[in-house]
Amino acid sequence: MILRKEGVLHIELPGDLRYALETELAAISPKKLAKTATELSDRYRVGKLPVRKSYIESQEDVYAYAAFRMPATFAAVYSALKQVSEVLPDWNPQTLLDVGTGPGTVMWAADAVYPDINAITLLEKDEHMIDLGRKLAEHASSIPIQKAEWIKADVTGHWETSPHDMVTASYVLGELSEQNRNALLKKLWHLAKDTLVIIEPGTPAGFSRIKQARELLIAEGGISIAPCPHNSSCPMAEDDWCHFSQRLSRSRLHRQIKAGELSYEDEKFSFIAVSRRKGEAVSGRVLRHPQIRKGHIEFEVCSHEGISKRVITRKDKELFRKARKLSWGSVFPQSE
Repeated sequence: MILRKEGVLHIELPGDLRYALETELAAISPKKLAKTATELSDRYRVGKLPVRKSYIESQEDVYAYAAFRMPATFAAVYSALKQVSEVLPDWNPQTLLDVGTGPGTVMWAADAVYPDINAITLLEKDEHMIDLGRKLAEHASSIPIQKAEWIKADVTGHWETSPHDMVTASYVLGELSEQNRNALLKKLWHLAKDTLVIIEPGTPAGFSRIKQARELLIAEGGISIAPCPHNSSCPMAEDDWCHFSQRLSRSRLHRQIKAGELSYEDEKFSFIAVSRRKGEAVSGRVLRHPQIRKGHIEFEVCSHEGISKRVITRKDKELFRKARKLSWGSVFPQSE
């Protein structure tokens, strides 16, 4: 699932999810899916839809969305959860709640990172999304994915469920008003027995929502575990934004839908994970692609001291060996 090519980590969809998508979308021509996906993208970018009015309007839209966006969303969620697992290496969540789940992308990524999850609850308002999500789950090798509980409900409406070890919401906050965002975040934190993970697009607007969510959740008693290595105020400059990038290997279908010549794409995302437990001490997080120079490597690192430039030279052989394996989003190694 994870490959390193030319120093960059590539994620591939799990075989059963790739097969599920190809099987369930086989009845629709790639050309038709591509056309609908383009229309979806244009509709979304206009940005004039009322809050909570989905740009998904039909079953065709749902299938195009799955072909167009599900792989990239999987990559972002998988990458974010891997950062969480590095800080909480001994934590093995048993239950997952995902809200605004769409076709169930998050549960596939969570199952890949945390194979001990044995019960999954998914909240989604669109019947077509639920229908496709259930069909995809039938192809899963994971029993918890096959038997996931789907709840049809709007995240801003009235819904109830029991607390879960891990609670997630990906690409949801941007569809809500600020008042509804704050109410949802407090509810999700209340339902998180242990850890809550929020993921948004890696854009200035997406990061702004993540930054606000981080402040609210810390005020509610949450401990920031990823990507932030501290609970202090965010040191990011006003004209900058914290985000990460995950490279995804494209399947043949994915390339056809996107009319892409490259065998991969990069999904940029921002996220925050807060927990009720302290994770392992982290000296810092790499915020940009490392800059490899002659005899040294330069890093931009967020730490307890703020954002700073770090340089590791060949003179420090052991640290330099570790530094060569670091990438955007990696935990910065401590000096020995």
